[in-house]
Amino acid sequence: MPTRFDLDGKTALVTGASSGLGARFARMLADNGAQVVLASRRIERLKELRAEIEAAGGDAHVVALDVTDVESIRAAVAQAESEAGPIDILVNNSGVSTTQRLIDVTPDDYDFMFDTNTRGAFFVAQEVARRMIERARADPTRSARIVNVASMAALRVLAQIGVYCMSKAAVVQMTRAMALEWGRYNINVNAICPGYIETEINAHHWQTEAGRKLIGMLPRRRVGKPEDLDGVLLLLASDQSNFVNGAVIAADDGFGV
Repeated sequence: MPTRFDLDGKTALVTGASSGLGARFARMLADNGAQVVLASRRIERLKELRAEIEAAGGDAHVVALDVTDVESIRAAVAQAESEAGPIDILVNNSGVSTTQRLIDVTPDDYDFMFDTNTRGAFFVAQEVARRMIERARADPTRSARIVNVASMAALRVLAQIGVYCMSKAAVVQMTRAMALEWGRYNINVNAICPGYIETEINAHHWQTEAGRKLIGMLPRRRVGKPEDLDGVLLLLASDQSNFVNGAVIAADDGFGV
């Protein structure tokens, strides 16, 4: 039986929760006792996930969030805390990518990735952290967790997705800066760098010639499943990671070695 991390009484905000890793992260947090707030632009998908979590005995809320819009971020965080109470855990998961050579990247392509992956992640974390810090000043024993979802592409440059690599590398440095500045308020900030993970969005790719060729280049000739990240996510979200701050954890099956 899988080890259960005790998140009872905790409230977790998960961005990009409408599909893929975000949806999996939300399910796992709920399964381990957290009240989850599901955030993204695709509200109908979030409502379906909320129903699934509640059917399994969990507690979930839905908020609309566009991470490229600071006013949307402020409104979403305010609504989350109004409905679910103070946020103890932020899983900063929203992300986008394009595939192209650097020479072909347009300003719109560049802004598309940095606005979501870097700027959006920063201002979501900032808005949540402001509230975490205020509570910590009132109660220094209160702890909080921020988990930024970066990528192995932050640690190893990959062809055709150079700007994505750049945007996620910034998330790694952002994580360290936040850990340094906010650690004094009992806020642990860490990053997960997933490798190639099969999700509903990319599942078809792994059946193509290019996808199979890429799998053949991986250390163990396989791609991961969203559940392969359960352990590291739950560790970083829980009190068991009390002494882990500013860590950047590669979960890539050895691809970056």
